Amino acid sequence: MENSRRKLEYHIENDYLIPNIAMKNNNLGNYQIGKYGYLRLEYLKKYKRGYYTELMLEGTLPEHIVAIDKETNMQVNNIVKNLAKANNVDEILKQNNQFEWIRLMNNFKNSAEEIVLKELIYN
Repeated sequence: MENSRRKLEYHIENDYLIPNIAMKNNNLGNYQIGKYGYLRLEYLKKYKRGYYTELMLEGTLPEHIVAIDKETNMQVNNIVKNLAKANNVDEILKQNNQFEWIRLMNNFKNSAEEIVLKELIYN
């Protein structure tokens, strides 16, 4: 972070030095940030102001948010699949008792989100 401060250029505006900061062109394409990316962004803004400011100054905030969003989605899906497999929740149950299948899958998703939110979003 110290090296970034020395490289910043400033311009004077109404007797204030304003840093010349611009976002880098990132190669994120048209990725739509989802629920977990927005949760991470809000958490950083509210509770990790220093880290949020550092990411903003370095221009890496979008990459960080996208990486967290993708990783969280992947882990939630993997945990749900593993829990369903371990508890014998399959297509047969879905055909025979849809409400039971929905109840169990929602339970698995809530459990997976609780685990992943604590590990990836709120740390």
